[in-house]
Amino acid sequence: MFSQIDWRACLAIVCAGHCLFSSPACAGTNVYLTDVPDYDWWRGCFGTASGNLMGYWDRHGFPNLYTGPTAGGVAPLESFGPHAGIRSMWASLAGLDGRPANQPGHDDDYWIDYESTAPDPFLTAGRPEHPADCIGDFIGLNQNKWTNLDGECDGNVDGFSFVYWDKSGNRRINFTPGPEAGLPARDLQSGLKAWTEYRGYSGEVFTQLTDFNPETPPGKGFTFEDLKAEIDAGYPVLLFLQQPNEKSRPLGPMTRANPHIHGMLAYGYVISDSDQRYVRYRTSWASGDKSLHEWNADGWEADLPVRGVIGYHPRPQIVNITRSQSSVTIAWHGPAAQLYDAVNDTNIALDSYVVEKATSLDFKDAAPISADTTGQSVTITNCCDASTFFRIRLVE
Repeated sequence: MFSQIDWRACLAIVCAGHCLFSSPACAGTNVYLTDVPDYDWWRGCFGTASGNLMGYWDRHGFPNLYTGPTAGGVAPLESFGPHAGIRSMWASLAGLDGRPANQPGHDDDYWIDYESTAPDPFLTAGRPEHPADCIGDFIGLNQNKWTNLDGECDGNVDGFSFVYWDKSGNRRINFTPGPEAGLPARDLQSGLKAWTEYRGYSGEVFTQLTDFNPETPPGKGFTFEDLKAEIDAGYPVLLFLQQPNEKSRPLGPMTRANPHIHGMLAYGYVISDSDQRYVRYRTSWASGDKSLHEWNADGWEADLPVRGVIGYHPRPQIVNITRSQSSVTIAWHGPAAQLYDAVNDTNIALDSYVVEKATSLDFKDAAPISADTTGQSVTITNCCDASTFFRIRLVE
């Protein structure tokens, strides 16, 4: 892995006996999404990585994903000192971030210690579980409830979560596990979608094995070009790290506990002038801005390769319609991503919208009634004497 390198410096850098990026251009392409949180590990790598993901979207068009008291209700960029309360977004805790001290949360009900295989604390305390209210609750993080997860392992021990992969290498969209491993049926993909709906939004979530995973059939899997397309469209991608030959392991009394895994968030990429391809990511350990790795099957962080990815696309949603005598003002929440091009030193606004109207909910006669806008509200004048239905379309 090549890390701790300042790509903006545009210096000739030699790693492993070859010039990685030549001066002065450094890289043919070097882009990344801006204002991506870099939270420190807390109660699980995928809790933290998902916190980075949802914190990003809270800052980029979906302000109701985090509404707690920390940082004035806007997800901060780090989780230290006065910003430590943001951890409640993925692991709620009695007394943390405005939660009443007598109201148990995720941490109280499920956490004992890293890799603990003991029964969850709510069981030993003889109390009911709290209603799901944080990311960790929805993705199954730390919850020791399931047996034979997709034929691979039992779980989830403290610090761990799980994904049901399509072993054919095809993309799996909006998947929810069946009841075979136990109820409630939860994994990362289904949990992120359910969390989004809990926060009042909707979205599409997909999972896919990487193309370099040795288990992926030839010609299948998520490629670097797929990653590039996600970033270019404004969507960070979760990376699921796991050794291909370890689907479970003995841990304490469990003979098939979760295998070693790690979760990170990819938010940019670099293509060298010799066409080497690198991913920029948050490590889930608050490591800063300089973590990169070539797109390949080598060990990334924790000496683990990337098994697959989890993609997340929140959808725009109308949040308010106000009508006066001669106008209608429509406001919405939706993606508002910025892509920074480090080679050309430019920021690119990626998302624009158009308002459409129709005479029925099937929108068969939908027609645009606004110009493209990068904002999240528009006022339409002299509109709509009859019954009218509106929708917001994200311009592709």
